[in-house]
Amino acid sequence: MRHRTAIAIAATIVSVGIGSHAFARDLTVVSWGGNYQEAQRKAYFEPFMKATGIKLIEDSWDGGIGTLRAKVQGGDVAWDVVQAEAEELQLGCDEGVILQLDWEKLGGKDNFLPTAVHDCGVGAILWSTVLAYDGSKFPNGGPTSWADFWDVDKFPGKRALRKGPKYNLEFALMADGVAPADVYATLATADGVQRAFDKLSELKDHLIWWEAGAQPPQLLASGEVVMTSVYNGRLDTPRKEGKDFRIVWPGSIYAIDSWVILKGSPNVGKAMELIAFMSAPENQKNLPPYISYGVTHKDAVNGIAPDVLSNLPSAPDNLKDAIAIDTGFWTDNIDELNKRFNAWAAQ
Repeated sequence: MRHRTAIAIAATIVSVGIGSHAFARDLTVVSWGGNYQEAQRKAYFEPFMKATGIKLIEDSWDGGIGTLRAKVQGGDVAWDVVQAEAEELQLGCDEGVILQLDWEKLGGKDNFLPTAVHDCGVGAILWSTVLAYDGSKFPNGGPTSWADFWDVDKFPGKRALRKGPKYNLEFALMADGVAPADVYATLATADGVQRAFDKLSELKDHLIWWEAGAQPPQLLASGEVVMTSVYNGRLDTPRKEGKDFRIVWPGSIYAIDSWVILKGSPNVGKAMELIAFMSAPENQKNLPPYISYGVTHKDAVNGIAPDVLSNLPSAPDNLKDAIAIDTGFWTDNIDELNKRFNAWAAQ
């Protein structure tokens, strides 16, 4: 189920206009909900409101270029600033669904990681989708690879994966013996895609699908599953609360999410002000202590404690045997593979 809970955060309301046009509504920022959005609220949203007097409304979503298309094409754009995944950024920019950013207000492109720079977006975080499991369920040792994730005899119990083809096709190929470095070369062929779907079919009866990022830790905590794919930072809170949830970094897939502005936003000026605030190194450094996601401004790492840096997906040990999401592949194939996945899942 998609979550559309809007959270109004109390703050001083300042009436601002551009030219003869007043803002029709408050500035709305949209992220991924759960403990991640709670971390953003502490690191960004509340400090931004305090510093500027601009009121923010929060919403959350579960991703998908179709959602952004519908918002813009419907003519009543209720969102301003959205955190988007890589192919949503590229497709949205190509289709005119999102606006080009004013990079001068962000301090220039050279200050950011190259992969965090795009005409229509600036990197928000570097994050990984990882294999995670409940260590209490495997006292003699848990899974160490995606091949183990598929091994229901050695590691019995339900598993969970994000509903959709992205990441799952890659994980399936790695489970079938494809080296991480060869995954996208294999997926570029019709036989490779078929191989991935065939491997997913082997596990289908043992799977629970999740959609919102907050769900995998909940599924582990409730005992509904013993292992799952998960955004790495989502495990921070339950682990701090004493849960024995463990991460398998080899075979993880890392990516950069970006802040974008939807076409039709009546708050473009304020939206750029918010994005600039969240992109400044003195503010970016405040996010990782709340949740283990990497920063995108080159100077932000200087303000992060070494023990926090070591738990980020960008740490060298955690990047070893990981792969970067192939944005080009998914930009070209997401619509077609979504249709194929949905037909397969419905069988």
